[in-house]
Amino acid sequence: MDEVFRALADPTRRAILDALFVEDGQTLGALEARFDMSRFGVMKHLGILEEARLVIARRRGREKLHFLNPVPIRLVHDRWTSKYAEPWTAALSDLKTELERTMEKVFEIYIRTTPERLWQAITDPEMRSVYSFGNRIESDFTEGSSYTQTNPKANAPLGDGVNLVVDPPRKLVQSMVARWSDEVASEGTTRITWEIEQVGDSCRLVVTHDELREGANEELYGGWPMILSGLKTLLETGEKLTTPGSLMYT
Repeated sequence: MDEVFRALADPTRRAILDALFVEDGQTLGALEARFDMSRFGVMKHLGILEEARLVIARRRGREKLHFLNPVPIRLVHDRWTSKYAEPWTAALSDLKTELERTMEKVFEIYIRTTPERLWQAITDPEMRSVYSFGNRIESDFTEGSSYTQTNPKANAPLGDGVNLVVDPPRKLVQSMVARWSDEVASEGTTRITWEIEQVGDSCRLVVTHDELREGANEELYGGWPMILSGLKTLLETGEKLTTPGSLMYT
């Protein structure tokens, strides 16, 4: 959290995050054009934001795109805000809305666990229900097989799709059709990619939710920060995250 607070302390870095709120996945050149400073200056600020995991850089052909990662902000909220304020503050609700206006969202988190244990938490129905709003995922997790997302409180599946890539314990790519409301169902098929990389005694988990329609319904991907925070809490402490947002559907 020290790196997050340090990164957010500078007004220029906050302005960079504001720019990514409006348009995610920008190149260095696009960001540079927004500020009255040298290319090196913008690169230095981006480096600090990347160290704090508030920005994630991804290669797309010859371009290097920068995405805002809201998970550290979610963790700060869980640590410093949720136990003092219920429901969430209006400012964080507004931030959530701003973060979800793009066709691709990338989320990153570090969890002290093994790749095998993390893979189990992603694919095991009981473990999944602990941190994913009580929702279970049912599948044999073979490549090309289908899966179904269910909840004991729902009288029909909340979602379904196909396991496109299954490479345990490193990578899982799934198509998804959300069905918990007519509005999200009308958005059609999107794609979710889970990527696991061992780093020392921990794992770097990157979740990419893409193939989203421009201006897609924010319910499709607004829950990822809470889900990943709950996943981290479960694997590192064995406990269930009890913030209001995590419990709202359980």
